[in-house]
Parts: sequence; C-alpha cells; structure tokens
Amino acid sequence: MAFDATDISTLLSSAHHYYVAVDRVQFKMEALVGLLGVVAGGRRSLPIVLCCSSRDELDSVCSTVSNLSYISLDSLYSDLAEPKRTQILDNFRQATAEWNQSSSVQSVDNKNENEENKSHLIVVTDVCLPLLASGETPLSARVLINYELPTKKEIYVRRMSTCLATDGIVINLVGGGEVVTMRNIEETLGFLIAEMPIEISEIL
Repeated sequence: MAFDATDISTLLSSAHHYYVAVDRVQFKMEALVGLLGVVAGGRRSLPIVLCCSSRDELDSVCSTVSNLSYISLDSLYSDLAEPKRTQILDNFRQATAEWNQSSSVQSVDNKNENEENKSHLIVVTDVCLPLLASGETPLSARVLINYELPTKKEIYVRRMSTCLATDGIVINLVGGGEVVTMRNIEETLGFLIAEMPIEISEIL
C-alpha cells in the first residue's frame, strides 16, 4: 500500500498534533511515563506507536515502559527475525481492530489486571517502520508518540503515514533544544502543533 500526495495531505490535516514540553532532555523519560499514565491507563487495547531515532533510545524506553502494568509492550529493531516482526505487526493490528470495535463502549471501569485491559504499545526505530512499498500495511494506531522529534519533515510524514490512523493523535515530547525543529515542521508541513490539553484523555 502506497500513499500519494493527496493521502498524505488528508492524513496531515485530519490528525491532531500536540506537544509536551520537557525542560531538560534527562527529564524526557519521566515525562513519557506520566504521559502514558494519562493516555493509556485504564484503556483496553488502545493502540499506541512510539517512535525513536536510535536503537539506544529504543532500548532505554523499553526498559522503563516494561515495568508499567497497564502496557503490553513490543519493539521493532533492525536485527529482529522476520517471523517475529510479522507476528508483532499482526498482533498490533489485531489490537487496533479490537479498539475500533470496542472504543464506543469502553469505560475507565475496566481495570482488571489482565492482558485484555492493557494498552498495546510498539516502540520502533525509524529504520524499522512498516515498509508500505514492500506490501506491509500501516499500523493505524490511535496515538503516535514521537519520543524525539525528527530533524527532517520527511521522517515526520513517514512516521504518520506508516503508523497513524487517519483521525489519530500525534504527541511530540519536545525538549528545549527541539523547539526550533518543531516550528520548522509546522511551517513546512502547514499545520499547528498545539500544547497538549489536560483533557486529551476525553478525545481518545
């Protein structure tokens, strides 16, 4: 499945783009854990993709997130065996289908500590995003988290086109040094990245 310019324009305009300001880079992991608590806590099968720029970043995120009881975690990296990659992608797409079917009746009362009541998170590096040109279908997650803003607009667009549902939510963790990068993305792609509202959980 390939995306043309019209598809990408529709995706960019229909998605909701937010940022969470982080004072210092060393506080970004703490901010991520707090964000996942707001977005994922108590939501059964919520499909989330978190994009990292490097394998070291991915390993660090997975080490921390694996301790969160409300997250079912998988990761995609360059030396992952192909059968395992296929299984992870298929499982995530199944979680997405479950979310789409049940989101209208979900309630925060669903707090049983079992797999069904966990949000599903894939952590992925840019080199391991779904390969649409090779026949892999997009992940169509409800939420895409950019742990680090890409420096090129093309990477931002590719993350969205391979990972995000048409009406999905993009949340960017933005450190002080990344503000200029964020403004450049806004200007070149033609949309606003707004500060994440407190009530974002109500629009999931």
